[in-house]
Amino acid sequence: MLNNASPSELMKLQPTILRFTQMLSAVLQLDAEVVDADLVRIAGTGPYSKSFGKKNNASSRIFRYIIESHQEKIVMKSRTDPLCQGCSSIDNCRETAFLGVPIMVEDRCIGVLSLVAFSVESRERIKDNVQLFSDYIRHISRIFVSKVLEFKESEPKGELDVVFTSLIENMDQGVLVLDESNRVMYGNQPALSKLHIAKNDLLSVKVNIQPLSHHNNELKGHQQHIISFGNMQELVVGQFHNISSHKLFLMAFYQPNASITTSANEPEQFSSIIGESENIKKLKTLILRVSKSPSSILIRGESGTGKEVFAKAIHDLSNRNKAPFIALNCAAIPEQLLESELFGYMKGAFTGASSKGKTGLIQAANGGTLFLDEIGDMSMTLQAKLLRVLEEREVMPIGANKAIPIDIRVISATNKNFEEMIVTNQFREDLFYRLNVIPLHLPALKDREGDVALLVSFFLDMHTRRIGVSYPGISANALNCLEHYQWPGNVRELSNLIEYLVNIVPDGDQIDVDLLPPYLEISMQQGVEQKSFSSVVSQINFDDNNISLEEMEKIRIEEAITRLDSRKQVANELGIGIATLYRKLKKYELS
Repeated sequence: MLNNASPSELMKLQPTILRFTQMLSAVLQLDAEVVDADLVRIAGTGPYSKSFGKKNNASSRIFRYIIESHQEKIVMKSRTDPLCQGCSSIDNCRETAFLGVPIMVEDRCIGVLSLVAFSVESRERIKDNVQLFSDYIRHISRIFVSKVLEFKESEPKGELDVVFTSLIENMDQGVLVLDESNRVMYGNQPALSKLHIAKNDLLSVKVNIQPLSHHNNELKGHQQHIISFGNMQELVVGQFHNISSHKLFLMAFYQPNASITTSANEPEQFSSIIGESENIKKLKTLILRVSKSPSSILIRGESGTGKEVFAKAIHDLSNRNKAPFIALNCAAIPEQLLESELFGYMKGAFTGASSKGKTGLIQAANGGTLFLDEIGDMSMTLQAKLLRVLEEREVMPIGANKAIPIDIRVISATNKNFEEMIVTNQFREDLFYRLNVIPLHLPALKDREGDVALLVSFFLDMHTRRIGVSYPGISANALNCLEHYQWPGNVRELSNLIEYLVNIVPDGDQIDVDLLPPYLEISMQQGVEQKSFSSVVSQINFDDNNISLEEMEKIRIEEAITRLDSRKQVANELGIGIATLYRKLKKYELS
């Protein structure tokens, strides 16, 4: 028999219940709805954020079942559930899942509190957390609603805070509650652990939360934020939710694998050079010393190591930073056009020339920096002309009869072996010495220990902002794969891979190993196996210097088999997969 409770029991508390419902929806990232015993909507979010005070016809069969039975109801396949059959709104129903619990006061059901999904992703979220979400809303229906019904309309806000605090404290994800002045009023234990701060200290320290990029304000979903408190900073993935006069900052379950480690005294121009490995730190120190010098710099390193990024950082730290930074890839322009691009030309200098002439890049960089990338691809003829520019500090446009004085600093870059090119007459020795006054060598990414995680975080933020999607985060296993890969294409290859992953990862998920390209895992496994066998073989002392590598490998496997209890232990010690171990056992005829 239905208990006919007065609608006013819930309706007179509608503002309080609405604030609670909005909070619950924000915390669980699902839409929520509250109806009373007569199916009148008291509060709701999303599609149910309107028509308060009106009778709810949608889902009426499910609501009536909960009210009459005093039992919770879970629907994971809308339209096919028996309670949905015969519903007048079944053809227009957008709900993909439903979780509702009765609101009980003593032995009476005065309404229903429900969570609703409107997408496949939200449905899976309910499906994967049924017990957890059920506990949440049962806890609220028992403690919060039963308490507020005992109060009059002048009920103090402190009791509301007790309920919200209880809800937030039992969450697995970090939550910060801020007031209108962005002052942190409360933080649960996961948030405090992430920030490495005690609860008592949180209220006494001014906390500032800013998006890593101003573009983040335009995006929905989780984004990277910098949380500053005292002299500390942490990089945190999360999103804001406005609830009445408060703000909730909900941290994502996944977080960056590295905190902000850039020194407060480090120049802002170094923000583009991502890395804290020892060889990158040494490069930064050297750049600070030579940045204000007028001397030419030659940057050498493998393709994709970021030569132009370092050249731009040098320019930004120099006294020329107000003047232009002009970059030219000598390998990207045909030889017959490269001269006119560099030196410019006068009106009517040659057939097809512009009637206005053209200012060359050397002249355009006057007062600033000219960056010549892949200079090893420049022809010997142009090398001679460039040498004259560097020696005379003047440029002669094509077709001109008078040189133009210029003041430039030249930074060049190459991934070629100039010493070999000079011996084979492919590069002028005198020009090399002019360019190589200050040599810089950029390390390969595989030699930058610890920098892959920092670069992954940087590229995730850069590409998510550019594409306009939520920051996905990356699992520890996937990051471990990236850190052990050899990166033949260096930083450029890593950037391209992260852009690919950002495009294919489902919204709301994090990047895991199943999304990584197969070639990466195969290459990494081969590298680990080769490195592991090399290291274990090197530990064995052999009297016979003529013993082969295969014989040493066989002896090492045989020794491990004799000593260890299982083949899995043998594979783990050798640093290889179990399948690889079986192949080698068969190869060496070992049992």
